[in-house]
Amino acid sequence: MAEPDSKKIFFENLSGAGKAIAVLTSGGDAQGMNAAVRAVVRMGLYVGAKVYFIHEGYQGMVDGGDNIREAKWESVSSMLQVGGTVIGSARCKDFRSHEGRLKAAHNLVQRGITNLCVIGGDGSLTGANLFREEWSGLLTELVEQGLIEADAVQKYSALHIVGMVGSIDNDFCGTDMTIGTDSALHRIIEVVDAIMTTAQSHQRTFVLEVMGRHCGYLALVSALACGADWVLIPEMPPEDGWEAKMCQKLSATRSRGTRLNIIIVAEGAIDRHGKPITSSFVKDLVVKNLGFDTRVTILGHVQRGGTPSAFDRILASRMGVEAILALLETTANTPACVVSLCGNQSVRVPLMECVQTTQEVQKAMDQKRFEEAVKLRGRSFENNLRTYKLLAHRKPESELPVSNFNVAVLNVGAPAAGMNAAVRSAVRVGISEGHKMFAVSDGFEGFYKGQIKEIKWGDVGGWTGQGGSLLGTKRTLPAKHVEKIAEQMRKHSINALLVIGGFEALECLLQLYEARGTFEEFCIPMCMLPATISNNVPGTDLTIGADTALNAIVETCDRIKQSASGTKRRVFIIETMGGYCGYLATVGGLAAGADAAYIYEEPFDIRDLQANVEHLTEKMKTSIQRGLVLRNENSNVNYTTDFIYQLYTEEGRGVFDCRKNVLGHMQQGGAPSPFDRNFGTKISAKAMQWLSQKLVETYRKGKVHLFANTEDSCCLLGMHARALVFQPVVELKDQTDFVHRIPKEQWWLKLRPLMKILAKYKTSYDVSDSGQVEHVIHSRPKDSDASVAM
Repeated sequence: MAEPDSKKIFFENLSGAGKAIAVLTSGGDAQGMNAAVRAVVRMGLYVGAKVYFIHEGYQGMVDGGDNIREAKWESVSSMLQVGGTVIGSARCKDFRSHEGRLKAAHNLVQRGITNLCVIGGDGSLTGANLFREEWSGLLTELVEQGLIEADAVQKYSALHIVGMVGSIDNDFCGTDMTIGTDSALHRIIEVVDAIMTTAQSHQRTFVLEVMGRHCGYLALVSALACGADWVLIPEMPPEDGWEAKMCQKLSATRSRGTRLNIIIVAEGAIDRHGKPITSSFVKDLVVKNLGFDTRVTILGHVQRGGTPSAFDRILASRMGVEAILALLETTANTPACVVSLCGNQSVRVPLMECVQTTQEVQKAMDQKRFEEAVKLRGRSFENNLRTYKLLAHRKPESELPVSNFNVAVLNVGAPAAGMNAAVRSAVRVGISEGHKMFAVSDGFEGFYKGQIKEIKWGDVGGWTGQGGSLLGTKRTLPAKHVEKIAEQMRKHSINALLVIGGFEALECLLQLYEARGTFEEFCIPMCMLPATISNNVPGTDLTIGADTALNAIVETCDRIKQSASGTKRRVFIIETMGGYCGYLATVGGLAAGADAAYIYEEPFDIRDLQANVEHLTEKMKTSIQRGLVLRNENSNVNYTTDFIYQLYTEEGRGVFDCRKNVLGHMQQGGAPSPFDRNFGTKISAKAMQWLSQKLVETYRKGKVHLFANTEDSCCLLGMHARALVFQPVVELKDQTDFVHRIPKEQWWLKLRPLMKILAKYKTSYDVSDSGQVEHVIHSRPKDSDASVAM
């Protein structure tokens, strides 16, 4: 139910007048920090506060002087795509001493700053909290030393702190993802993909060492994303005798005809007795026991570098906004909080709760309570570990259960990156559960033509990193061919169906559900996994493939903007795909720093276009050099990309010139991003387990299909806010606009005002659903597995 307007909170009604906010980045740098700084500065200025940069982290706060500078709107222009942190970061010994903090307090009070936004790891945030607790004592000391007036103690009585976690290790408890983690995964996966080709040529084994002194997240997730043969992480050291087991696994993989092995080692990996396991030790082990040609690659600081991924830019921008909101709403006795991500929602968590849980993980590891350490890391980590174990280690035939069920997997609709990862995961989980797995080529067209064959564990090796659809996919719907499809299902005795695809897949499942009345062959458990670049499927916030497309758009926008550097002022009009769904244009616009994004869901007329052109013209008269305008391909029949290009060219004459670009199918190609590989892998594993459960429930004396005819045996598995939910496809009918092939309600439309504010528009921004402070819960119920996405 919608809230009455009187209860709604709008961002523009919150006032920051008279407040001074300072932003600093501290500790190790991470890609995406700049996006967070940009959002803090622009949101702060938007509500009328004064915003300051503190350069060089806490060192700058202690040294004062020129390190603390007031920020203007233009100061953060063109920093969104830059990696690292533009305002600098330093490890600071001085701030650890009482004298250092006293100097820092003096520097802040002189400028009237009582709101701090700290972007860093747990050390930086713990320091900030200590500073906050000592604040009034420090001010009293400053008065005693005659450095500030006595009334300043009253005037600046409380220091408010909000933290954002910037760390590539994702080692902070209380948030699913920290700023920089996704970009670091991008760097690792780029390297792994490149290494795989050379390893294959020479039949080599590669040992890759990735960062993570105390946290194995990067190692674990990259192993999951590239299908590594073995992974070593600090939280879950291998059992004694692992050396022999690992070598056995590697030689078994080779004997099946695979030409390479990948072993991933976290730099902090240890054995059960706390002894470090180094990459060179692993290499020597493989050479000695197996004689394989083995090389070591240590990734090092490559993982920290490069431009931030689309995910990190959006995460950091959303967190920056939430941080300003939190600062505007704090009172003297609100505890310091961290803005964090839970599933697809930003929430606030008490800072010290997070820090304590993070420290508990280390304690558990030191005391060799490894199971507990994994639990404390949170759902996302546990889920990753469970899925990795399920997919990487093949049980011998003798140990597999025998279910006597046959499950078919197929792709439907346009190809999307991550589909192959989902198929691989489904096949391997299905085999582990004792089913016979069948692959259908070319969607339902291949189905009725009988292109169905059994698919084995080894057949899907190396599939995770491949783009497109290896099974082949077609847009054909089954309605016209139900009879032939039923016949094929009888012939191969198919007992369950997993359909991976976009909007067409939903239509297919609805048609098969309707056909249950006529053909009992369709009275079987059926599940759909949403996979399309357009993100236009009801029942889910995200689809497999959308993240890869988003990264392609953002990368291209960065390049296009850069192409104009050094020339005169220029505006680019860029057309994105997505059918009638404006997700790619909007979220791509937010991540690339666009000035406007035209979409079908938000109708616009000539007056809006005129206002946008005028707004851009005014902006271009300042120091801003480049503009970016995105347009979804079907946003308007008459206001085409050409029309908008010509309009901007004419109206901007003398101030800027224009170029246009249609991105086209480039958005559909390419290797899947780490996010899509993992999202596909994990939701597919969950779907297979659900199908197995349904098969057992509906099985009656040799006739499975007669009993699976309820609505809840034909579902779509999607991500909703913070949970993975199975929804009967019949229930999704009412939530869908079938003419335009989009859901009637779309969560990301809430991000549009954010994009506009960051592009300097005055607009209405509803923030009613933010602001709840939540607590760190160690072990949440199994259902709320939204963190699988990460």
